[in-house]
Amino acid sequence: MITIDAQGKTLGRVASAAAKALLGKHSASFAKNIVAEEEVTITNAKGVKVSGQKVQDKTYVRYSGYPGGQKIENYAMLTARKGNREVIRKAVLGMLPKNRLQALRIKQLIIED
Repeated sequence: MITIDAQGKTLGRVASAAAKALLGKHSASFAKNIVAEEEVTITNAKGVKVSGQKVQDKTYVRYSGYPGGQKIENYAMLTARKGNREVIRKAVLGMLPKNRLQALRIKQLIIED
């Protein structure tokens, strides 16, 4: 079990450390096609910070598949709706390879406020 403390650290630094651990790159028996057996826990998610104007400028886009179904929200709106846990999860998910193992790897991520 790997623990990462997010208190006072930037979002990208925390997410890249978590993605690297979820991929298993810290292990001597690293293989691209195998999911690492360790869980990664991120503590103090409320303490993560973003630099500059990202609170207003950083956008998250989702699409329902229907015409006119594209929803755009910024960092402040997402944290108000889902909290910092979802922001960290989306950042780590974006750093993982887009393949069949992505869903299995993200299940091993635990984010605590």
